[in-house]
Amino acid sequence: MPASRAAALYAARALLPQGWCNDVVLHWDAAGLLTEVACGQDPAGWARAPGPVIPGMPNLHSHAFQRAMAGLTETRTDPHDSFWSWRTLMYRFAARLQPQQLEAIARHLYIEMLQAGYTSVCEFHYVHHASSGLPYANPAEHAERLIAAAADAGIGLTLLPVLYQYSGFGAQPPLPQQARFIHTPESLLALLQDLRRRHPPHGALRYGAAPHSLRAVSPHSLEQLRVGLHHDDPGAPLHLHIAEQHAEVEACLAALGARPVQWLLDHQPVDARWCVVHATHMTPAEYAALAGSGAVAGLCPTTEANLGDGVFDAQRYLDAGGAWGIGSDSQASVCARAELRLLEYGQRLLQRSRNVLAAAHGEAHAAVADRLYPQAVSGGARAAGRPIDGLRVGQRADFLVLDPDHPDLAERAASQLLSGLVFCEHGASPIRDVYTGGQQVVSERVHRSQDTALHAYRAALRELLS
Repeated sequence: MPASRAAALYAARALLPQGWCNDVVLHWDAAGLLTEVACGQDPAGWARAPGPVIPGMPNLHSHAFQRAMAGLTETRTDPHDSFWSWRTLMYRFAARLQPQQLEAIARHLYIEMLQAGYTSVCEFHYVHHASSGLPYANPAEHAERLIAAAADAGIGLTLLPVLYQYSGFGAQPPLPQQARFIHTPESLLALLQDLRRRHPPHGALRYGAAPHSLRAVSPHSLEQLRVGLHHDDPGAPLHLHIAEQHAEVEACLAALGARPVQWLLDHQPVDARWCVVHATHMTPAEYAALAGSGAVAGLCPTTEANLGDGVFDAQRYLDAGGAWGIGSDSQASVCARAELRLLEYGQRLLQRSRNVLAAAHGEAHAAVADRLYPQAVSGGARAAGRPIDGLRVGQRADFLVLDPDHPDLAERAASQLLSGLVFCEHGASPIRDVYTGGQQVVSERVHRSQDTALHAYRAALRELLS
């Protein structure tokens, strides 16, 4: 099934930044950037989308290799089973991972993401070295496998090599099972420089960096990395895990004298380049300050539920105008709609109320999904550092074509489509076709490489589980 290279597409209905519009023609150039988005157009002469068109969703937080672990940790092995006991199992799994297996897992996963509505991914990549803990002869071995997997799948990639130095606050020495993760700021910046030379950034590829967490890097190393990254690429995104667990917050208070988010805001020039992943446990003052910083909160509701992390106070944060996006993280679920649905449902359970994240009655986004979907696209685009913020001129032609005959969408007015997409879950996916950079990578729910990718994924899984 060859990728489509049409430079224009007509949609009877399309979701633009200003809302739903009729008779829309999208034009894009050879680089895959939208050059014109026109409403009220005559359909004659244009290739026609078979259903409503909406922007593709960025996935702002992914650990690709963990796809092969999905469903393998759902048995209680510890009387106090938690994120920390899950992490022990993850380390055992990561210890066995080989380069060809990582590439097979990532390729299959990225195809799944496309079929599920994600058109780009931020890969938070920390398994750098060989099983011995020593660098490969090619220090970029694993990073290049991820680049190849994304290119083969046709998904946009922001690659975020991770700085990981310590096992806990106070520069505690790394654990033996963390040996594959370890870098210094200097070696990580050198890795990024090498990757830019060998795989120059382009429309579908961007680089940033990820200090893993405040517990895994020192304040000095965090500053070194930020300054060095800014020198090499001033607009590069910076991502880190933060305030995911109560134990982490308590340890940060003991070691640094402040809660994690507050410490970061006090000691780093946090702005729109930053994505703070999880940020689950914050005070009201931290929610307000983070929202005002311009940073993106990276929310991963299915993983946060799977790990028992807690529930982000999304109502407080959204009402403060905070930027946010969604990610699949541990790959317990790979579905953009599921992340948005669980984000709202978590608030309903907390508040014992319905439609918590809708805008105020009478405002433009009184339907929850009409508020959540565009905001998640914009926040994800900011976190990715790529022009993927919806269907407007200058952005990538990354979009989804919905199935108008799907039972969850059929006979609905435009104002009801996103609600049906996000809050209904019946049968096959309502996402019919997927385009990235103007190229069709999924047609009638089928990806051109899904069968061969699945075969390689299963072979990798057999080896890892043997």
